[in-house]
Amino acid sequence: MTAADLALAGLGIGAVAALAGLGLLVTYRVTGVFNLAFGAVAALAAELLRHMVREWGWPTVPATVVVVGVVCPLVGVVVSVLVFRPLERRRAGTAESLVASLGVFVVLVGVIGVVWGLQSWPDAPALFSSAAIDLPFDLRMRRDSLAALVVVSVIGAALALVLRTRAGLAARAVVEDRDLSELVAIDTDRVSMAAWAGGSALAGLAGILIAPSVRLDPYGLTLFVLGTMAVAVIAGLSSPLVAVASALVIGVAQSELTQWHPTGRAGVVLQTLSSNLYAVALLVALLAMRHLADDDPGRSITARLARRHDLRPPTGWWIPAVVVLATPLLLSGAELRDAEQVPALAVIFLSIVVVTGYTGQISLGQAGFAGLGALVAARLAHGGLGPLPEVGGLAALAGAALLTGLAGSLIARPAIRRRGLFLALTTFAVGSIISRFVFAQPTFVSGLHISPPAPFDSDRGFYVLELAVLGIALLVVRNHHRGRLGRALLAIRDDEPGAEAAGVDSHRLRIWAFTISTGLAAAGGVLLASSQRAFDASAFDPVQSLIWFAAVMVFGIDSAMGAVLGAALLVALDVAVGNGVSTLVIGAGAVLLGRYPGGLLYQVRRVVARGLRALRTTTHTDVALPPVRLSPAGQALAARVRR
Repeated sequence: MTAADLALAGLGIGAVAALAGLGLLVTYRVTGVFNLAFGAVAALAAELLRHMVREWGWPTVPATVVVVGVVCPLVGVVVSVLVFRPLERRRAGTAESLVASLGVFVVLVGVIGVVWGLQSWPDAPALFSSAAIDLPFDLRMRRDSLAALVVVSVIGAALALVLRTRAGLAARAVVEDRDLSELVAIDTDRVSMAAWAGGSALAGLAGILIAPSVRLDPYGLTLFVLGTMAVAVIAGLSSPLVAVASALVIGVAQSELTQWHPTGRAGVVLQTLSSNLYAVALLVALLAMRHLADDDPGRSITARLARRHDLRPPTGWWIPAVVVLATPLLLSGAELRDAEQVPALAVIFLSIVVVTGYTGQISLGQAGFAGLGALVAARLAHGGLGPLPEVGGLAALAGAALLTGLAGSLIARPAIRRRGLFLALTTFAVGSIISRFVFAQPTFVSGLHISPPAPFDSDRGFYVLELAVLGIALLVVRNHHRGRLGRALLAIRDDEPGAEAAGVDSHRLRIWAFTISTGLAAAGGVLLASSQRAFDASAFDPVQSLIWFAAVMVFGIDSAMGAVLGAALLVALDVAVGNGVSTLVIGAGAVLLGRYPGGLLYQVRRVVARGLRALRTTTHTDVALPPVRLSPAGQALAARVRR
């Protein structure tokens, strides 16, 4: 193919990415919510269309009309009314809205897993034919690429016009000041619902158009659509035309890269870059652009919750945690193997508690750091890593945590100056690039063997080792929550300008917390891979980062024991009920955070405290008071009053 033909093919890819980016941009411009769930909506639409066409026998075009015109907008309306309307009315910050959208994402992924499974489908129906058509100047272009280009051109132009009309001004007024908009008779609820419905429809259409090209894999399709966040970021979350133009440029560049085929490692890198150019563009845009609106440092989600609620866990929280962790010691065989995942996940969850619960930084890339730790440990234990010698056993585990922590400190330096939404997207992009450029490459992962280190190579011995590592992690977390260091970190979380005015070096402490977090995630990743006796790249997929973050939020972002109990619940649900159920439950809990903030342990503590108060009131009311004996003068006065 000539360069011109490749450019035309890239326009089709860019058009689909532009559709997804426009859906995200519409929702953000009108509601102020950066909707992470739009990738899951795209996957849900593609899965539903395939089921309607392949299983129920519907024609493709009518099924697409139903999915895009009815189901996806209905999903948007339901999400708007049940999830985001309460957040909008109490002026929730960007971080809280981001977590709510993450909860919707996890719910939808859980629904996909429960209904259709998480496997790949090679027979996703195509809305347009892939046959080539002849164009002037001896050019050829696929029919589906041309159709996608026409659709996105019409939609992009329409959005640009609408945002400049009275309706567009009303939508922007709702974002700027909801109360003032209502005073001038703007129906803010209806505006928000329309934005959610339109954004969901565009996300669904993008998922349907891209599914035949990338195979219908819920995680893979979701990740590709999430990568298109790059076009919205490049557009500054404001201009539809810039978003469309940037999507088309990246699509053409991605297609043009396929014409070069260098040999060796350079060829592998170039091929990976071509397949993941949108994810790379997202990271580059986030690091290069500094004008995205972020939360005020004092408005992090943990800070807001801490100001309104007592996030301390209930009294006696350690009893269920000890019971949960000790019970597997009585098991054996496959049951013990399943239980080995609990301490490993708990350590990873603790890393999220450190970075988000104690400093207010939203990190959505923990799966990447966990997988990197497992990879480094395997290399250290079997053949060495670059100039480093081969080390085995516990030294490989410690070395992986140390080296990954150092890598995290280097990554933190350019990323840590960002806050809120900016930092969340940056860490997610870093995790995605680690997954695609490292975990998906046979050069790095082929022939890897990872197993429990000696002398803890038996199932029960390895579980004891996991408990020891978890105990060390809990001590590390405790030391970052108590004493002078803990007070400094919490001061940064609750009021960073005030902490800096008091002499706290917030930049250095945030880098330190990020470093400790990545080291803990690496240690948990080593344990998780060792429990599976193999390095499984899918266990460290970037989508897992989103699910894990939501799980920690549900059980209390400020609670170390909540992280332990959350890990136990995830494993228990998947083993006892089926894969995908835990994702659905965690997503539902994350969605409810808007109505019941603080997490599950806080709500338990609140219920217990309310019950104790009621018990005290009842007890005091039912106590019979002794009779009062009056003096002679008092008896005479009482007789006079009665007369």
